[in-house]
Amino acid sequence: MLLGIPLETKERECRVALTPDICSQLIEAGFQVQLEKGAGLKSYYPDDQYIAKGVKIVDGASSIYSSSDVVLKVNAPSTSEISGMKKGATLISFMWAGTNPELIENCAKQGISAFSVDAIPRISRAQKMDALSSQANLAGYKSVIMGANALGKIFPMLMTAAGTIKPSKVVIFGAGVAGLQAIATAKRLGSIVEVTDIRPETKEQVESLGGKFIMVSDDDSIKIEGGYVKGVSDEFLKKQQELVSKHVATADLVITTALIPGRKAPVLVTEDMVKA
Repeated sequence: MLLGIPLETKERECRVALTPDICSQLIEAGFQVQLEKGAGLKSYYPDDQYIAKGVKIVDGASSIYSSSDVVLKVNAPSTSEISGMKKGATLISFMWAGTNPELIENCAKQGISAFSVDAIPRISRAQKMDALSSQANLAGYKSVIMGANALGKIFPMLMTAAGTIKPSKVVIFGAGVAGLQAIATAKRLGSIVEVTDIRPETKEQVESLGGKFIMVSDDDSIKIEGGYVKGVSDEFLKKQQELVSKHVATADLVITTALIPGRKAPVLVTEDMVKA
């Protein structure tokens, strides 16, 4: 069976679907692996490292798509990429199927079997395949680092001979995997952290990491399934915005990580809040 790894084409994407070490394990298990030339470069894996593990390097994505039995990608493929895959092939990728119905239709038309890694159940048996959590964890960390770099002031309080510098204030929307990592990272850098989440059970987790929980009064309209918020009333969102806007106005950095599976996340930071 031939596994193919194309170069990721999404803007600013630096990841690659398989590392040389994982390719080596798959080859030992009896698979053949081919990689588009330069696909691992932005992840600091030059082609030579793949060649040393027995991977075949191929020029051009079209050859990867047309010949591979299994295509492994980080980001969902485009319509043209799917149309270039051979009938009966398998695709493994982040696909966000709930908000990408056209993608699923195109796979069905082409006879492609698709596995969306963002849809793998987040249960103990499937933890090794929980790409959603692993990437969210990294995103929470990286968002704070990027924010700190762009801020133009330092995070911790500093008492110097020239005077005292107050600590920066970070407001985080969402205390899921990404949000909790963002809290921990921002606290380690010395900032004051305030967090909002419509799930009251996250309050304890936020406070255990040193964050202050912005409490919005409970609402019967909040529906939670499997740890995710499935629905919330417009009235509650308005109440949340009114309370949180006061905290956003005094914040140096705002990080939004809140998601709703299968739907576009609601707009939590309005234009007026940005102006304030």
